Amino acid sequence: MSKGIAVRRIVLAVVLLATLGGCTTISNWFADEEELKIRQLKPIKALFEPKVVWQHEVGDGVSDYFSRLTPVVGYGKVFAANRHGLVKAFEKQSGKQLWEKNLSEFKDDGMFSGVTKLWNDGESARIAGGLVVAYEKVFMGTENGSVIALDEKTGDVVWQVHVNGEVIASPAVDTGLVVVNTTAGIMFALDAENGEEKWRYESEVPPLSLRGVSTPTLAGGGAIVGTAMGKLAVVLAESGQVAWEQVIASPTGSTELDRIADIDVQPLILGGIAYVVSFDGTLAAVELRSGRIIWKREYKSYRNIVIEGNSLFVVDNDSVVYALDRRTGVELWSQGGLRSRLLTGAAPVSSYLAIGDKYGFVHWLNQADGNIVARIDLGDDDEDESIYTTPVVDGRIIYTQTRGGDIFAVETP
Repeated sequence: MSKGIAVRRIVLAVVLLATLGGCTTISNWFADEEELKIRQLKPIKALFEPKVVWQHEVGDGVSDYFSRLTPVVGYGKVFAANRHGLVKAFEKQSGKQLWEKNLSEFKDDGMFSGVTKLWNDGESARIAGGLVVAYEKVFMGTENGSVIALDEKTGDVVWQVHVNGEVIASPAVDTGLVVVNTTAGIMFALDAENGEEKWRYESEVPPLSLRGVSTPTLAGGGAIVGTAMGKLAVVLAESGQVAWEQVIASPTGSTELDRIADIDVQPLILGGIAYVVSFDGTLAAVELRSGRIIWKREYKSYRNIVIEGNSLFVVDNDSVVYALDRRTGVELWSQGGLRSRLLTGAAPVSSYLAIGDKYGFVHWLNQADGNIVARIDLGDDDEDESIYTTPVVDGRIIYTQTRGGDIFAVETP
């Protein structure tokens, strides 16, 4: 038997093994015992089967870069983008593509510029913060420090401005303002119509902090934001004056790593109370008017928290999901069956919570008891196709995007 035939037979055997192995992937062969234990899901008693309504690609996604880039729904459309600069709009029900815009930058090569664009992808726009839809515009921020507003009907650039620091969190848009928080510790308020700066708020940034910042929340006449020093701050939206700052988590420890106390989540506002959680382990309910802490509990997270009814849902740093009574902070249940799967935040849909993971699965948990009642594999059990941001909910449909750039519309029966 020739050497060439032998090689081909080995390759064929490898392909057959991968095929016959069912859910076993080639990446499993290189995983250690602990990794294999994490990625092998336990069987569940499924209550329903989620259905993929439509699927599309948005370029090459975000790859393995840190990103909070997420789809957004508005004006009967779903908008999605990739890191490089491609933005697309789809019809919400059918998934039909309506327009696309390339925000990547191309050098001016004179008369050859048109030809260059045919084979050159251009310099990455590094889109990381967004997307947000309001005022008939699509807003986003970039690691290059740009804040961009597109026309939601056409994708045309309405305005683009530069701010100090990377914009890696979604803008907050309301009351005619676009408020962006940057890695430089500066929060900017821009005019939603033209991008003109209205005011700025500066907070202290420690020598070492997480790769991430808090998305502001606009509510009750203020811009509420978490800081890298573990504070919750309220800035008056009209003037930019600081109403109050409250210490939620104090940096402690002998090393800079131990002293990380970032609040990277978007403050959640309900009934005059702000709910916020820090990376180092403080979940708090704070009176919005005065800054008075109503209650504190020990939970660590950098993922956004959500409320449905009187239940507050938290996904902690170890990917354990908790439900607490929002009024008292008393724990109602916990679900540790997805520990270490790098879960996204939880998205309430119907009477469930939809949560993505780093292997491309979306799981549905019962809100009442935390039991896992359904799941779907959107990423072929592949870390390159992981679900990296909280699913977006519209009615019974969730929209989610993989690292590789696939966007899915999935129906919860």
